[in-house]
Amino acid sequence: MPQKKPNPVDSQVGNRVRVRRMLLGMSQERLGELLGLTFQQIQKYEKGTNRIGAGRLYQIAQILGVPIDYFYEGAEARNVSPPTGAASPPVAEFLSSAEGLQLAMAFMQIKSAKLRRRVVDLVRTMADEEKET
Repeated sequence: MPQKKPNPVDSQVGNRVRVRRMLLGMSQERLGELLGLTFQQIQKYEKGTNRIGAGRLYQIAQILGVPIDYFYEGAEARNVSPPTGAASPPVAEFLSSAEGLQLAMAFMQIKSAKLRRRVVDLVRTMADEEKET
């Protein structure tokens, strides 16, 4: 039996929950506790596997300190219904990963423009070396 793909809007909302939760340094377990749910349910919400009801989304928005429309930001720009088989843009996909989010947050804490350029140069050099192997 083929697996049913999540609705693109549910995936968008779940991804935004995940990004905001991670920006706050909150675990899935903690968010689940605050909502009276298991971390597995939070995982399903974040993947878009399970839909988040209106009342629950309101609770999540209050806990995460954002307005409801935060979860839908960018949905209209991306038309949230990509053609079948279309992938997320690589940058958006990277920034929604744990490593990408951690890297972006750490990078934003670097105040020196010179040091930031050096970090970018270092990462480019490492990526180039990776291509060669």
